Amino acid sequence: MTSFQTVSAGGLEVFYREAGKPGAPKLLLLGGFPSSSHQFRNLMPALADRFHLVAIDYPGFGNTEMPDPAAWDYSFDHLAEIVDESLLAIDFTGPMGLYMQDYGGQIGNRLISLHPDWLEWQVIQNSNLYEEGFTEIWDGIRHVLWVERTARTEAPVAALLEPEAVKAIYLTGHRDPAKISPDNWNLDLHFLARPNARRVQLDLLYDYRTNAAQYPAWQRRLRRDQPKTLIFWGRGDLFFTPAGGEAYLRDLPDAKLVRLDSGHFATEDCLQDIVDGITGFYDETVKWTGRTSSRSKGISQPNSQCRSRRR
Repeated sequence: MTSFQTVSAGGLEVFYREAGKPGAPKLLLLGGFPSSSHQFRNLMPALADRFHLVAIDYPGFGNTEMPDPAAWDYSFDHLAEIVDESLLAIDFTGPMGLYMQDYGGQIGNRLISLHPDWLEWQVIQNSNLYEEGFTEIWDGIRHVLWVERTARTEAPVAALLEPEAVKAIYLTGHRDPAKISPDNWNLDLHFLARPNARRVQLDLLYDYRTNAAQYPAWQRRLRRDQPKTLIFWGRGDLFFTPAGGEAYLRDLPDAKLVRLDSGHFATEDCLQDIVDGITGFYDETVKWTGRTSSRSKGISQPNSQCRSRRR
């Protein structure tokens, strides 16, 4: 069963989900905009027989406290600090696997910088680290808001927080919308309706520029350390292009890339592909380190409607 708990970190009550048995291999789940640990509600029980899993709601997301942004710095550095303190407080530290989706990659890379010994292997799902990974939806953010933050430049970006836009994040690129639960965007919209919630998200979209500035350094670390890496990429993602997923292979030629006919939240309609991929990758590449590194590139994949036919 998944349990629902809180821990004190940075003066906040931080909410997290936990599943699996302590002592099993650890897998930290780091999610993205505009969701919370709710996005892992199906993945966690599906992996709980193999892994000890934790998923944290960041400050301003989900069930974690949301201090007033006038007095609390909503930056990726600060979110990573809270996640780090939370993990230390619950004694969920490395070596571990990191599952990083969207914002989760920006926070996860900061954790790896703080604790390089924590990373044993990683799963990347639609979390960008390359210039070519940005879709056109970022143009107003990168070339306008990041240059000058004013009420005028914020207005088009704020449209991403409107109900139809939040719904589109979940449905764009997914072949069968009937498989995507409306509970996803309705829950996100519930949290976005809180006082100051939109300001929090605008602060983070502005601060995303600090992530892009670190992309070259994070890429260099990938090339240097060659972490065992499994990549799932929903090729219809509203925010990140298929080229963003392919780009990882320049720095991680031994990584396993699984191209999915899905979108930003691929676990919504490609759950079984992701579960099978993670367990297979762990068995073939992580568990038996040293004798199967070459076999990891050829992990057999079952036929699936999620698997992209574009290779």
